[in-house]
Amino acid sequence: MGATDKAKNITEDLGGKAKEAAGKMTDNERLEAEGQTDQAKADLKQRGEQLKDAGEDVKDAFRG
Repeated sequence: MGATDKAKNITEDLGGKAKEAAGKMTDNERLEAEGQTDQAKADLKQRGEQLKDAGEDVKDAFRG
């Protein structure tokens, strides 16, 4: 996973946590749900990058 992609995922996750917290504090269910969605998106992106990295490791193992 590239450092840039990892930083973007972390930023999206933190933004989602902030939105969720703000939604809870203001009793805004929509904002809270948006925050949870942002966190889920960041998690899926990170897992996709991890799978991509694992695939590269397997490919490298067969090369030599």
